Amino acid sequence: MTDITSTATPAPLRRTALHTTHHGHKARMVDFGGWDMPVQYSGLIEEHMAVRTAVGIFDVSHMGDIQLRGPNSLNAVQKLLMNDASKLQIGQAHYSAMLYPNGTFVDDVILHKLGENDYLIVINAGTREKDIQWVRKAIGSMSGVHVTDVSDYYTQIAIQGPKAETTLQKLTNADLKSIKNYWFTWGKVCGIHNVLIARTGYTGEDGFEIYIPADEPTSARVWSEVLAAGAEFGIIPCGLGARNTLRLESAMALYGHEISDTLNVFEANLGRYCKLGREPEQFADFIGRDALLAVQQSGGPAKRLVGLEMIDRGIGRDGYPVFAPDGALIGEITSGSPAPFLKKNIALAYVPIAYTAPGTELGVEIRGQKVKAQVVPTPFYKRPRSAPSAPIVTAPLS
Repeated sequence: MTDITSTATPAPLRRTALHTTHHGHKARMVDFGGWDMPVQYSGLIEEHMAVRTAVGIFDVSHMGDIQLRGPNSLNAVQKLLMNDASKLQIGQAHYSAMLYPNGTFVDDVILHKLGENDYLIVINAGTREKDIQWVRKAIGSMSGVHVTDVSDYYTQIAIQGPKAETTLQKLTNADLKSIKNYWFTWGKVCGIHNVLIARTGYTGEDGFEIYIPADEPTSARVWSEVLAAGAEFGIIPCGLGARNTLRLESAMALYGHEISDTLNVFEANLGRYCKLGREPEQFADFIGRDALLAVQQSGGPAKRLVGLEMIDRGIGRDGYPVFAPDGALIGEITSGSPAPFLKKNIALAYVPIAYTAPGTELGVEIRGQKVKAQVVPTPFYKRPRSAPSAPIVTAPLS
């Protein structure tokens, strides 16, 4: 039999509208889920510390966006997602997830309520096409709801850090102080009307994500104006490397690491976002609920995600084995690295329930040697929180 080797050309990497801008900043680019994205500019530690102490700017336009509209859109959202969207007010967002029938993750998402019959689901870049297909499969046949993939309509820019509000306020007529965490509004930004401005992010810091038209000149201009507005605070562009260490310090889940199609909500320690007892009853039956009820009624999960802090010298990296005190292999690290702000080596790992108590000493194998680590509470880092006044809502997303 003749051996035929495929000569198919790999699909070209997708690019955001800020691709040329990143090269202008001499960013180091990497393939991230099929996208050509900046992993770092000036350096991971410098970028991480800028966000923790002042302000940084990220291109997150590779994230996906799905809009659900129509008189049955709330019912569709309630079937699709595990959190309770009936509690959301217009102008409010919350963390949630799409689940398979067995209670494992399709993806974790942020849901925004744009109007009474209008919702925006922000999904992860690496699962974008899969997620969109799942949404259409799960609720596409429901009457009274229109599903639209609006992922390529917007450039999404994240301005994150203690000085994010002061930086962005120079560029918008929206009253940013009045926007609570996980609320949003619409306003004029850099001369652009009806920009969605959300007090959300993936760094554990205060900050905003703005949605502007996805054309290259507009995107480049806004990026440049944000950098100019934050110059007095030392703002710098930040890449995926710093975004990863920032979210790890804050113990935020990453798909393919802390959550996946083999891990359920309770194992991932995200049960607080899963509303099994919704009212009224017609909102209770979300996909995956029955499987999670069975887990709950059987006594809970056999393993759970925990935080680890290295006691001995060494960095616990993704995939490294984790051992019980008696030497038994009990799990592996899902995400691990030095924590630039905390100046510690930290990790997240799945271990049996018997080993999840803070203070439990475990072993991590690093280059063939077992080094000591201990279970610690998460998040590793928690920012000081202020209390903004009541949120404002102005005009709908067009």
